[in-house]
Amino acid sequence: MSKELTLFTISGPDHPGITAELMSAISKSESTLIDIGQSITHGLLSLSFILESKTKDEEIVKELIFIAKKNKIELDFKLIETEKRKSKSGEKYILSCVSLNGITPTFLSSIASVLAQNDINIQRIDNITDDHLTSLDISTVAKKTDVNWDKVKKELIEISNLHKTDLALLKDNVWRRNKRLIVFDMDSTLIQSEVIDEIARAHGVYGEVHKITEQAMNGEFDFDQSLIKRVSLLKGLKSEKLNEILQTIQLTEGVEEFIHTVKKLGYKVAIISGGFTYFANYFKEKLGLDYAFANELEIINGELTGLVKGSIVNADKKAMLVELISQQENINLEQVVAIGDGANDLPMLAKAGLGIAFHAKEIVKENAKQHMSHGPMTSILYFLGIPGSKDI
Repeated sequence: MSKELTLFTISGPDHPGITAELMSAISKSESTLIDIGQSITHGLLSLSFILESKTKDEEIVKELIFIAKKNKIELDFKLIETEKRKSKSGEKYILSCVSLNGITPTFLSSIASVLAQNDINIQRIDNITDDHLTSLDISTVAKKTDVNWDKVKKELIEISNLHKTDLALLKDNVWRRNKRLIVFDMDSTLIQSEVIDEIARAHGVYGEVHKITEQAMNGEFDFDQSLIKRVSLLKGLKSEKLNEILQTIQLTEGVEEFIHTVKKLGYKVAIISGGFTYFANYFKEKLGLDYAFANELEIINGELTGLVKGSIVNADKKAMLVELISQQENINLEQVVAIGDGANDLPMLAKAGLGIAFHAKEIVKENAKQHMSHGPMTSILYFLGIPGSKDI
């Protein structure tokens, strides 16, 4: 026996009890509820659902119209074709957008145009911040299975930079809101400085060291060799100078609030740095972090020898440490968030379920899964599905 599908659309001022009354009426009919969606925008209800019935059920239509009139809301309905519901779609992604200055219609127009040009449909738009339009989640689904998501991501990044609005293209799956471990690079990510440059400045060799640092962070120089060469230039520096430098270092905007929020939610937090343990351990204690890994400067008789003790924490070691911490904490790599800014962070960012290039070098933004270039560290909370630290 053929079945009939009817799409009902409800709109109007929202108040408690509307959905309950409509569903109660449907439950007493011979129709079957097979799909439903509901949202509230500025106090206005938008509710749609599809009913399936073996024959035309005029009684339920009359009942729903009566309920709508009683509640002073609008109801429309129409028959739909069964075949339209059976078309195969592609992957689903959530486009998380954040701008503390407000999300503009021009930005949304550009985003929607890129999605449409790539045959990607917007299923839902949610204002995450409620009272301000500073964060949106745009749920999307590809209308075909062969969408070039790398191309889409590149086009979205261009729009992000143009409108100074951060965005992340997140796979719509169970892991999106189930992160458990945050891993930070330290220099120019957790803190605002490149520590080795500050040490070099204090020792009078800043120009030589900074040049090598820039080459290494832009992927132009082997990290191990560059670190050995730079540290060798620090030979003879008095160790008490390290504490003086430490007192001048500023945390990146939003770091303390971000870490306080995720720690309250039960996240583990780690530093994995190509910098130095003297500084990484200090910030581990200061911020109440769970792990800190970095390179150890050799100090003999109160002076730096110009050597690094033990194995170097380079790009590959960073990625390996992400995996080791995950195993130690029994955390799936999909539940890891890695945040960094340099080329030596890329393997770590790739290893994590959510790798974010934070105010990063151009080469890093191009190769990382996600990037954030405009907002403070707290903006990343929205990428994690956390509406803001004030609500925790």
